[in-house]
Amino acid sequence: MEVIFEYLLNVEVFVLIFVIVVLKSSIIFVPQNRAFLIERFGKYQSTREAGLNFILPFIDSIGADRSLKEQAVDVPSQSAITRDNISLLVDGVLYFRVLEPYKATYGVDDYVFAVTQLAQTTMRSELGKMELDKTFEERDQLNAHIVASINEAAAPWGIQVLRYEIKDIVPPNTVMEAMEAQMKAERVKRAQILESEGDRQSAINVAEGQKRSVVLKAEAEKEEQVLRAQGEAQAILAVATARAEALTKVGQAANTSDGQKAVQLDLATQAIEAKAAIAKESSVVLLPDQGTDAASIVAQATSIIGALNKGG
Repeated sequence: MEVIFEYLLNVEVFVLIFVIVVLKSSIIFVPQNRAFLIERFGKYQSTREAGLNFILPFIDSIGADRSLKEQAVDVPSQSAITRDNISLLVDGVLYFRVLEPYKATYGVDDYVFAVTQLAQTTMRSELGKMELDKTFEERDQLNAHIVASINEAAAPWGIQVLRYEIKDIVPPNTVMEAMEAQMKAERVKRAQILESEGDRQSAINVAEGQKRSVVLKAEAEKEEQVLRAQGEAQAILAVATARAEALTKVGQAANTSDGQKAVQLDLATQAIEAKAAIAKESSVVLLPDQGTDAASIVAQATSIIGALNKGG
């Protein structure tokens, strides 16, 4: 009995172990963003995605494990010739992901290697359509063209290229030296242009200042002349007014007897002064026949004034 019991116990243990193994073989857990391709007797059966999945033990097997995450692959440096026959060394980084695990597994042997080689050939082809200067200026456009060409060619592989980034473009040393000389010439040119613009603006400012100075000086001279003319006019007017008032007062005084005498005296004095001045200016002096002294001259002047008064 003990032998039979031990035998049955061993059978139960074996069955339990077998059940555990079968259950373990029939249950698979697929991680997030991954896909398992199930093969049955070596033939594709189905694609299992993230979560709990069941398969037939000893019949079904996992043929491939594909990541659905975005992957980055370094594209090795390679030589390319531009449209203007310049040889370049170019490398880059390719970002892609698997959209259809079935095509990525059975459509190509090694999809990573295939898409990398496709990126290299496409990059050489696109660089051959561009000149050297454009490769530096239009790098974004070049990357976009490479991505579009790779996606078109990689569609049968179930691969989607998200973007391609050129890391470095290295031209030959001679071209680098020529580019540096060109850049230096451009910097010198810009500096000369800025300097000439500065000189031009400075000359304009000086000319504007001189023009403003001349205008202000002319306006000041004009105002000075106007003020001087106004002052002279006022002075002339004041002198004329004073003379008119003096003449008016003299005329009023001359109408009186005392005024007449004063006028006669003034005329006689002026006559004496005039003859004295003539005597100083000339060596020959003509005197009246009636006398040569001052009294006779005064008497003569008095008689003349009296005659004038009678005639008036």
